[in-house]
Amino acid sequence: MSFVQILEFDTKRAGEVESLMNEWRTQTESTRTVKREVVARHRDRPDHYMAIVEFASYEEAQQNSKLPETDRFNAHMTKLCDSPITFSNYDVIRDKS
Repeated sequence: MSFVQILEFDTKRAGEVESLMNEWRTQTESTRTVKREVVARHRDRPDHYMAIVEFASYEEAQQNSKLPETDRFNAHMTKLCDSPITFSNYDVIRDKS
């Protein structure tokens, strides 16, 4: 069963967040387990964002979380945000295109 993690965060430093995300992707090219990621900006609250990160399974998400690059990413991301990041974890029960 696939798994998604949803991160919600507020930042006025969106460009730096984007650069950090790109840096993490480069650093984890052969080790990350992320299948897909989508980042969206709230239409009515322009400093509010949501990232939806998809994994093949919860176990693969846990493996990804244990990467040292992910630890560094999270520490830096926290500094770029205006409030704490909220994390929500979901098992996917339906996936249709």
